[in-house]
Amino acid sequence: MRKRGVLVISHGSREQAWVDLVDNAIHQLPLRGDLPVAASFLEIVEGRLIQDGIDLLESQGVTDILVIPLFVSSGSTHVNEIAYALGVIDAPSFESDLAPFRVQASITYGLPIEHGSYVAEMIWDKAKAVSRNPGQEVLVLIGHGSSHESFRRRWEQGLSRLTGQVREISGLGAADYALLRPDSVRATVEYWQKERGMQVIAAPLFLSEGYFIREVIPKRLQGLNYRYSGKSLLPHPLLTVWIDEQIQDWLCEEQ
Repeated sequence: MRKRGVLVISHGSREQAWVDLVDNAIHQLPLRGDLPVAASFLEIVEGRLIQDGIDLLESQGVTDILVIPLFVSSGSTHVNEIAYALGVIDAPSFESDLAPFRVQASITYGLPIEHGSYVAEMIWDKAKAVSRNPGQEVLVLIGHGSSHESFRRRWEQGLSRLTGQVREISGLGAADYALLRPDSVRATVEYWQKERGMQVIAAPLFLSEGYFIREVIPKRLQGLNYRYSGKSLLPHPLLTVWIDEQIQDWLCEEQ
């Protein structure tokens, strides 16, 4: 007999509020009979690491696991190294110290957040609170980025697609993106201010609020005139909907 289960993996944080936001999004998933869903973290959250999640599901007899990487971008190196450690790909695309996990179940590896149907709506929902005159404003979407060129390109491709979608639904005069790695945040905001004469809305693209939203981005933009939502994607009901869509699609494919 085959039994299916879901493992949602995110990064993890020392801040309990960060972990709680992820847990709450997953707890809001609709119940589906005996389909177990576990939430695990790449690091920091002791007792709830990825191996713990695998062991928990397999202890319940799960033979087929849908793994959902709850990371913003396919440009995240974590998405790649977790795929390797789960046996989904033969080798990581960079030097990683993440060891292979013990796993007996068959793994289906899902998609990171940028591929979701509702991401642009979530971004605009968080940013529009500081918007005053959308037609005269530019939203600069700020992501983490990567020092690895191939991963940086994935970040840029995903953010370029998202900014286009945000502009379509928001009525903004323009939308652009910037990365923390390599750092293009200040230069991008200054361009739209000084060269284009537009009011900038800086919008962070992070799963949950923490160090980067509260400290890193404001420090990079210190002294500039901009509006800042300071809001992460979570909490937002559409993130739960996005997770559930992946589960529904997987269940239909497995039938």
